[in-house]
Amino acid sequence: MKRLAALLYLLTLLPLPALAQGITVFAAASLRGALDEIAGAYGTPLRLSYGGSGTMARQIASGAPADIVVLAHPDWMDWLADRTPLRARSASIAGNQLVLIGPAGASLLSPQDIAARLGTGKLVMGQRDAVPAGTYARQWLQSAGLWETLLPSIAETDNVRAALALVAQGAAPLGVVYASDARAETQVKVVYEIPPTSHDPITYPAAAMTLEGLGFFAFLHTNAAAAILTRHGFIPVQW
Repeated sequence: MKRLAALLYLLTLLPLPALAQGITVFAAASLRGALDEIAGAYGTPLRLSYGGSGTMARQIASGAPADIVVLAHPDWMDWLADRTPLRARSASIAGNQLVLIGPAGASLLSPQDIAARLGTGKLVMGQRDAVPAGTYARQWLQSAGLWETLLPSIAETDNVRAALALVAQGAAPLGVVYASDARAETQVKVVYEIPPTSHDPITYPAAAMTLEGLGFFAFLHTNAAAAILTRHGFIPVQW
């Protein structure tokens, strides 16, 4: 934390808008909307690319040009750090909560009622081995003793926003997404709040990949950015 504080102080002495010109940000799909607003508040145009955290990490490791990366699980950041040098890294810029959603107007339910609610439909969630929301969802279902029972009814998506869209469009009766995702979509309703103790803590680690990315990396750790994340349903963190 002291190293991060020192970096942020040093960056206040640099011409940050100049550093930010033309920088590219790779980010977890669940940050769409919130990160768009943060980028707008930064005041310098950025190129934003969203996707599943595993996809983002693999693309950068394969040479995709990114100046900043924000993922939805520390394991993927560790994986990336083992393969690519990081200029700066923080443990988390925000947290989140996992929720079970249905279409707008759906009634609340308990985990034991999921199979009945699904019928012949699918429970949609991110890919369990590549999308953090899917990893957290599998942990929850295993903790609840429902994984093996529901596995034949699970449909996995490339990112959490794809799962959100399927429920919003009526293509799936239930989905597991983040609370911030549910808040961003008026066509879905939270039908069950998943206990945080049933899965690993949800965090969003950030890293600067290049010198040019250090300015926006610093801005992600400001009160202004934290306020935007909180307004979009993310959980603020203390640095």
